[in-house]
Amino acid sequence: MPFREGNALSSAEAAAVRYLSPPVPLGEPVAVAPGIFWLRLPLPFALDHVNVWLMDDGDDGWTLIDAGVRDERCIAIWQRLLDGFLAEKPIRRIIATHFHPDHVGLCGWLVERLDAAFFASRIEWLQARLLAIDTTDGYVRAGRSFDEAAGLPAEQIAERFARGNRYRLNVTVPPAAFTRLVAGDTLEMAGTTWRVMIGEGHSPEMLTFWSAERDILIAADQILPRISPVVAVWPPVPDADPLAEFLGSLQQYLELPATTLVLPSHDAPYHGLHERVRALVQHHEQRLDLTLRACAEPATVVEVMGKLFRRKFDLHQLGFALGETMAHINHLLGRERLTVVGRRGAARLFQRREAHGL
Repeated sequence: MPFREGNALSSAEAAAVRYLSPPVPLGEPVAVAPGIFWLRLPLPFALDHVNVWLMDDGDDGWTLIDAGVRDERCIAIWQRLLDGFLAEKPIRRIIATHFHPDHVGLCGWLVERLDAAFFASRIEWLQARLLAIDTTDGYVRAGRSFDEAAGLPAEQIAERFARGNRYRLNVTVPPAAFTRLVAGDTLEMAGTTWRVMIGEGHSPEMLTFWSAERDILIAADQILPRISPVVAVWPPVPDADPLAEFLGSLQQYLELPATTLVLPSHDAPYHGLHERVRALVQHHEQRLDLTLRACAEPATVVEVMGKLFRRKFDLHQLGFALGETMAHINHLLGRERLTVVGRRGAARLFQRREAHGL
């Protein structure tokens, strides 16, 4: 998921965004286009809401895109809606755009309660299912090794290790069976045809949906109006380059019309798709330059993080900031702009290749 501060775009970068409307009240479905209802659900994080989309399929019932996090407030909202707004016809399909808890968290609970079909991409389903049922300590041990290599203080390493697998606390177990969606698939929802487009980087195989007839993009977390989604390296894959995947997959959205209405998973629906894609690219180019400057002398990941994010984080936000910093370092390693020059204890040290005489 994105996080509220630290990776926000500048006011100039976000200036081209033209909102369809102000944010709607939490828990109240509001129509934003024929057959499409915007529902904001609360989150217990610094980023305090997520948008999910109710698609009116006529006599066939509803399709729900994403379901919110597993907590009492979200469950209470769904119970009220199922007894009221959604009482006359059922939710027959539930789609998870990606595995993050604010999106897939209540999909399992709703699928079981409603006997609905579940749709996802294969990697996102596998990731969600794996993390939801993993009771081993392997995941947190990998996290401890990651934190040590980044140069986190021992106290923070111990605190993060003691938290265990937090993912399991924020989700119900995703369904054991699903219908797989891949790039180029089409679905009929809300009286029109939608083409699946896969976003990468923030999540490995995130579903987004484009309706040429309606000129609407359901963008999930890929292209947000005011902040960049977290593009991070995570402990299970410490050498990954998600930033290359993110920047590469953004380009397909420039092929859509500039007039496209974007329905994002956070903030409000907006126009200005092309401007947002270009602003996101520029934002990360600036972060890469800042990362290089932070590595004029040998530096740990934590030291570089201090130059990219000039505030303190709670343990939840710290993981995002650490992963984002590592994503920019790994991208520069892949482009041979940085090199590993040694260690300080367990922590790796990075330096600009030209500054190291390479």
